[in-house]
Amino acid sequence: MAESNPTESALLASKICNQISSVFSTKSPNPAALDVLVQEIADAANRNGRVFVYGVGREGLMLKALSMRLFHLGLSAHCVFDMNTPPIGPSDLLISSAGPGGFSTVDAISGVAKSNGARVLLLTAQPDSGSSMKYASVVAYIPAQTMADDKAGDGEKERPLLPMGSVYEGAMFVLFEMVVFKLGEILKQSPEDVRARHTNLE
Repeated sequence: MAESNPTESALLASKICNQISSVFSTKSPNPAALDVLVQEIADAANRNGRVFVYGVGREGLMLKALSMRLFHLGLSAHCVFDMNTPPIGPSDLLISSAGPGGFSTVDAISGVAKSNGARVLLLTAQPDSGSSMKYASVVAYIPAQTMADDKAGDGEKERPLLPMGSVYEGAMFVLFEMVVFKLGEILKQSPEDVRARHTNLE
């Protein structure tokens, strides 16, 4: 197996980053996902609410990364199913993700949150369909390919650079970094404040 040279690696990295970046330049009648997330999280913080996150697979991993940074910003942030997850209530916010429009567990968790009075922010690439939409208080639209519109196996000969839901999941990571940056300004959290909350049990 031939080793990749630095030029090839840089080219691949550039192509991948460009593909993810293009998600944020897509024109849409929907509100920008960045604005929706920042507003909803800031509102939860202002009412002393907690933020809960839930997603499946790689979407769930991206949301866990967001939860960690929200904690670093001084918020009460929790991943659903962690052993120390508190009960959700009317002042709280659940951020869930269903890129293809719906997952049975996302529907169930969102339904419980909604029935307990919490706001439900749904991240999705399919805002006009999907079983999870009916539980959402607000939707953050990420216009990216997911498993719902992945063309692999449909006769395409060229191997995709980012298969299945990778574009959506990569866009989630970038989006969340933008959210954290914006929230840091709104919540008046300095880099020193954020760093001071990082664990030392490493």
